[in-house]
Amino acid sequence: MMTNLNRTSSSSILRAATLFCGALALAFSAQAAAPKIIKKVPPEFPREAEKQSITRGTVTAKMAIDGDGKVTGVDILEAQPRKVFDRSVTNALMDWRFEASGEKQHHEVKLVFSNED
Repeated sequence: MMTNLNRTSSSSILRAATLFCGALALAFSAQAAAPKIIKKVPPEFPREAEKQSITRGTVTAKMAIDGDGKVTGVDILEAQPRKVFDRSVTNALMDWRFEASGEKQHHEVKLVFSNED
């Protein structure tokens, strides 16, 4: 009698754990979906970069987005060369707009600069 009860309990627990993992996977995939961009503003190529004869660069940035789709903050995660394009990227990304989701979100982008003749 005890054995049947343990088997039933084990299978019920296993089924519940499987359902929970499935629900958890759905929650993560929903969070991982990128917010829809409705307004993109390209960054300007900085004059300082031109003065220093810098013609290329990349910047990876993370934006904080409010529930209405407005960018509320920008963090520079990586930049090559360092500190050359940061201000231009921050200014442009603060003007981007996303579809309202009702929740705060974060979104990463990588911007590539090229100003070669």
